[in-house]
Parts: sequence; C-alpha cells; structure tokens
Amino acid sequence: MVKISRFGRIGVLAGGPSNEREISLRSGKAVHSALLGEGLDAVLLDIKDDISRALSMSAIDVAFIALHGRFGEDGTVQKLLEDINIPYTGSNVAASRLALDKIASKEVFIKSNIPVPGYMVFEKRGFNVEDAQALGSPVVVKPQFEGSSIGLSIVDNKKTLKEALAKAFKYGDKVLLEEYIRGRELTVGILEDKALPVIEILTRNNVYDYEAKYQNSDTRYLVPAPIEKRAREEAASLGIMAHKALGCASFSRVDMIMNAEGKLFVLEVNTIPGMTERSLLPKAAGAIGLPFGRLCVRILEDTLKSYKL
Repeated sequence: MVKISRFGRIGVLAGGPSNEREISLRSGKAVHSALLGEGLDAVLLDIKDDISRALSMSAIDVAFIALHGRFGEDGTVQKLLEDINIPYTGSNVAASRLALDKIASKEVFIKSNIPVPGYMVFEKRGFNVEDAQALGSPVVVKPQFEGSSIGLSIVDNKKTLKEALAKAFKYGDKVLLEEYIRGRELTVGILEDKALPVIEILTRNNVYDYEAKYQNSDTRYLVPAPIEKRAREEAASLGIMAHKALGCASFSRVDMIMNAEGKLFVLEVNTIPGMTERSLLPKAAGAIGLPFGRLCVRILEDTLKSYKL
C-alpha cells in the first residue's frame, strides 16, 4: 500500500544523455524499488532528451536525482528543476558544477588547505608532452568532467601517455594530469553533512577504474577500513572539509588515497554517487545500521528540511 506522505509523488530521475547512462539507470532502478519498498509513491523517470516535457507530464512533487556524470552532476538538471520549483535531492547548481570539474575543484581544495596530488592541465589546442615529466612516473590522466573513471588512464611512458591523452581529449578540451600516488584507496561517504565509516577499496590491479567498479567481481570493499584510528578520523575530517569546501549539501562521496607514510590526499568529490545496494555510500550507511531503503528516505527527509517543507 502506498503511504500518503509529506514527500508527495517522488520522481526518481535516471538515465540521461551522459556517458554514464547505463550506470545511472542501475542507480535509479534501485532507488525506485527501495522507495516503493518503503511504501512511498515513486515513479522512475528515464530521462532522455526532453526532460522538461518528461517532468511536466510526471506531476511529481520532489525529484530524487540518480543521474550520473554530465547533465546530472554538472548543475544542468538542478537548474531545470529550480526553474519549475521542484525540490530535488543533493547539492545545488553551483556546487554540482564545481565538483564535476576536476580542475576547478582541485583549485578550491588547495585554497582550503586540503591535500591533493601534484597535477597539471593540458589543453587540446597546445601542450608539451615533456612537461608531464615534472609529475614523475607513472602519471594519471583524466578528462576534466567525466565520472565513473571514464577516460582515465595510468601511464608510465611517453608512447602510452600520448595514447592516454588522445583518449581523454575525446571527452573535452582540457585534461588533468595527476601525480600517481601508490597507496590505499579510501572513500568517505557523507550523509547529512556528516562522515560515514571509511571504506577501503581493494582492486585486482591497484587501480579503481571503470572495470574495477563495474566489471571485476574480485574488487573488495572493507568497511570500516582496517586502518589506524587516527587515519580514519583524519579521512573523515578531510571528507567533510572537501564536501563543504565545494558547497555540497546533504550527501556525497569523497575519494582519497593514503600513501605508505599514512599521508592522505583527496582525489575528488562525487555529488551523486552510485546508489545501488552494492554501491559505496549505501555500504557505508549499512555499516551504521542504515539499510538501503531507509538511506533513500533519509536523503529525501534531508531534502525537505533544506527546503523548509
């Protein structure tokens, strides 16, 4: 039975036109199923080209955004929802746009005294491959805006660097080159602007790339991360700092790495992290006794609170 709730009709926005469409549909279907399981009135909206028409026909009262990558995480859909006065989950237009931009967010982190790996920016219109030597070897190559590690490469010679740059430039005119830090992959989920237990990610090739996230069955997630208490506390603190530095709201996921000396470096903030029961934010919430369905409801409750509804 559907509950008559203060949320009204919830539209779960998924799909979208980005390179992360299929991943977004997984998140959206999981959230939609969870909300129905909680007895709420929810509809799954597979967003394609005409979102305005889809929203106007849906008659929803609140939007649960499960759109990953561009359009969903760059402030576009948030602006559309604001224009038609529909409350939505997560961060606002400005914070979403800033967090998806790997270059701009790095600049904010530095200004906020948040440690990041050394990096440089190459522009498609002109760059010198030799400059990358200043970052050492190997080097991480990332598109400026893509999520889910799309377009990411780790390279250790000039030939593969050129190939990685060509791959990354398919997604935009600027590419981020980042110092490769050998260490332990950690992630900190943020819920209601507070840190959830730290997770350590163990992968086959010590790289948390697209294959490790979505294809390799042997990727492991340890929660809470088996690291010293001091390191867990520092990771949680840095996660909150990064979340707030970008102006994020309600929830996010902050990825970082810890080197052999125990020093932490923030890599990026995901304003709309994966939202299936197997995803990292739900795993961290589960570690504090918050099952997936209740997590989705808590996110909605936080949304209404922020809109003072």
